[in-house]
Amino acid sequence: MKLFTKVAGALAISAMFVAWPVSAKEVVLKAVTSFQPGSLIDRPFARFVEKVNEEGKGLVQIDMMGGPSAMPPFEVGNSVQTGVIDMAFVTSAFYTNLLPVGDGIKLTEYTIQELRENGGWEYINELHNKKMNTWFLALTGDRVPFHLYVNKPVEKADLSGLTLRVTPVYRAFFEALNANSIQTPPSEVYTTLERGVVDGYGWPIQGILDLGWHEVTKARVDPGFYTVNVNILVNLDKWNALSDEQRDFLNKMAEWVESTNAEAEQVNQEEAKRQADAGMVVYTLEGEEREKWLDTAREAGWAQILQAAPDDGPRLRELLTK
Repeated sequence: MKLFTKVAGALAISAMFVAWPVSAKEVVLKAVTSFQPGSLIDRPFARFVEKVNEEGKGLVQIDMMGGPSAMPPFEVGNSVQTGVIDMAFVTSAFYTNLLPVGDGIKLTEYTIQELRENGGWEYINELHNKKMNTWFLALTGDRVPFHLYVNKPVEKADLSGLTLRVTPVYRAFFEALNANSIQTPPSEVYTTLERGVVDGYGWPIQGILDLGWHEVTKARVDPGFYTVNVNILVNLDKWNALSDEQRDFLNKMAEWVESTNAEAEQVNQEEAKRQADAGMVVYTLEGEEREKWLDTAREAGWAQILQAAPDDGPRLRELLTK
């Protein structure tokens, strides 16, 4: 009887621990942003990090290692792929060497919420898993268009005679309209403009004044084109090593930060006003020139993607376009 009582007591204690599992040990994720901390374009990630660290105490924390001064933007993709860092805030244009088809995200005609519904996010994540060893946690920036900024007049959809600073985002588009192109990291844009090395550059509607580029920029060309994607990526090995509770928490945080994309339209209007107040003029293309501008942007963009990724590009286009 005494032996039975001891065994029953031990089983009861074991059952208690099974019924009330202990939370996973807190994990600290090393993170880098490819944009200047404090800038408008980096703000969604800064808010994400703040919210994770506030609500994830004892579960998940993010240790910010820095921005472009800590790691050159075009090296961020390699670093999150290999596990040098655990998390990155980076646009797909900065890792086309690893995932050429990823640059097609800029061509989406859907919000990230719609892509999560129609299978678009699932396919994008699958590509990142297989070809980049990363988990595509969240996308920020949709509803934020790109623009061409120039120091010479642009009155039609023809960029002949202009030398423009580019990234892979808009290289094909600008070259299709006869521009010469030079690729540099964002840190060199101010100097290349100041010295007259380039006549303009592509950039989103947001962030020009944060970077001080308005001081060396005379005008913006409307309409905007494409849509910004700045993604939160997690090294896939690190993601798989997290507990279910930790992954669920980060997915919840991803859903939250993606919901803040809805604020973009108001911010876009505020940024346009700030640019005007800073003395920047606007060259607005209308009628046939507007149509040519937008059609060339779309077709040159997809042609580049389909050439670089003939196996994956068609499916991506199917999921991203209406």
